[in-house]
Amino acid sequence: MTEFGFIDHIAALCGDLPLNSFEGIGDDCAAIEIGGGESLLFTADLVCEDVHFLRSASSAFDVGYKSLAVNLSDVAAMGARPVATLLSVSLPKDATEEWAEEFMRGYHALSKRYGVALVGGDTTRSASRITINVTAIGRMATSKIKRRSAAREGDVIFAGDVLGASGGGLNDILRGHPDTRLADLHRRPEPQIEEGLWLAEREEVHAMMDISDGLASDIRHIMEQSHVGAELDLGRIPVAEGVDLKTAATGGEDYKLLFTADPDRAKELMRDFENHFHRPIHPVGRITRGDKLRWMRNGEAVELDWHGFTHY
Repeated sequence: MTEFGFIDHIAALCGDLPLNSFEGIGDDCAAIEIGGGESLLFTADLVCEDVHFLRSASSAFDVGYKSLAVNLSDVAAMGARPVATLLSVSLPKDATEEWAEEFMRGYHALSKRYGVALVGGDTTRSASRITINVTAIGRMATSKIKRRSAAREGDVIFAGDVLGASGGGLNDILRGHPDTRLADLHRRPEPQIEEGLWLAEREEVHAMMDISDGLASDIRHIMEQSHVGAELDLGRIPVAEGVDLKTAATGGEDYKLLFTADPDRAKELMRDFENHFHRPIHPVGRITRGDKLRWMRNGEAVELDWHGFTHY
């Protein structure tokens, strides 16, 4: 069973349950209108020892920071401002009181930066490894929500920053080099909160999500939800310093925004973004008719079987 096959099974099994005014499964967050033209957005992500971090190569502060960052990224992916979280932690006996305190310092540091309240959660003992679950809550104008299902044929596909740094950092850690610049970026990803808020105000921005499993996998989520195809230009993928093209295209946990925009306003969007944030966004391809992903080089299709991270 693949991750998304499992998700499809869950969606089918639970399809007879009432939505109770929530939007259904399919985006980075679930949304519910709360009146006054606003919605609350909810997301939950697990961070598991030996899957998302190695205790031997990450400080407790790093783990706390990353646990929150990956959830705030989902809120940013729909253009919302994060307002609150719930935190649940399962700790084994060998996770000391000092480890737990330092974990919370990392979690608190990122919470404070974005003014996000911690409003609840749970703690329990585990048999051997650390498991962390965060539920993040965002708030925004309902009319400004960006969904995966809004891509249109002809749209330009953008990446919100260079890609592959986290994948390169993981490779460094696994090779026994945990103290590199890329390893630091892997341990402390930066969610694009302000960028998501800014892009939510732009009508020419259509579909949006974050890159958590790698560009090669995540573009397929937009394709599936929007019922479109896509072309990705290998020569335009923004490769982080110190990594190769394949890592940039397939490495997970970059947590940069992936979005599509009206081609007639793409240059204006690029100019305004760079003027505001003093760095570029990167056009990496276009949305096409059909349901296929094609890799392109110099205008010609290239046969590549590239995929991002898979959970099963």
